[in-house]
Amino acid sequence: IVLSRCSKMESEEALSPEDLFMRACQLYPRMFVALVSTPKTGIWLMATPEMLLDGDGITWHTMALAGTMKLTGGQLRFDNPIGNQIDMPSWSDKNVQEQRYVASYITECLEQFTDDFSEEGPYTMRAADLVHLHSDFTFRLQDTHHIGDMLQTLHPTPAVCGIPKNKARDFILHNELAPRSYYSGFSGPFFPDHHTHLYVSLRCMQIKGLEYDLYAGGGLLKESRAESEWEETEAKLATMRNVLKW
Repeated sequence: IVLSRCSKMESEEALSPEDLFMRACQLYPRMFVALVSTPKTGIWLMATPEMLLDGDGITWHTMALAGTMKLTGGQLRFDNPIGNQIDMPSWSDKNVQEQRYVASYITECLEQFTDDFSEEGPYTMRAADLVHLHSDFTFRLQDTHHIGDMLQTLHPTPAVCGIPKNKARDFILHNELAPRSYYSGFSGPFFPDHHTHLYVSLRCMQIKGLEYDLYAGGGLLKESRAESEWEETEAKLATMRNVLKW
């Protein structure tokens, strides 16, 4: 199961959402950075590494992103060239298992809609000072009439919810102290017959004038240690904290 928390920060003067967006773009050039403001949602800023669905109407992509490790010392030299992962950190069995749960789930989802898909990975992907285990899925669809059904099947993945999905989601809804609101949802341009780029709303915050609600979560397995999982959420919250402090 994946449980989340909300951390609140305050500033003495209101920071321009547009300036915060530009800061995030400069800090995180490899992430999907988005600033969203509507009367219903309020103002949200995110810098997320996790793609949910990307495609051009014919060829589509999704990913299984799970497992988290903070880079320190010499590990900060690590970069993400596929097939040439110099200084790649080693992963614990817990993180490997967590990512495999997500990859297996996505495979089962895709099998409901197509038999023309492939998986590559897992490999290590860097997102700021964190790394994650990441598998790429590429697939083709005969048509896009069922793309909404596919999204409903894929989301939420075990990376933000858990398995079995319905049981994990019910536990989250009844036990998490802070409502997730738009955290762990998804956003981005959606044009099924042209270009779609949807990303899971992670490493995000809601901007409320002088107050900022930051969100993060972590996957819990029976091998998890509470202190390590708490530190993982702190490392994820640092993505937006750095934007506010920069």
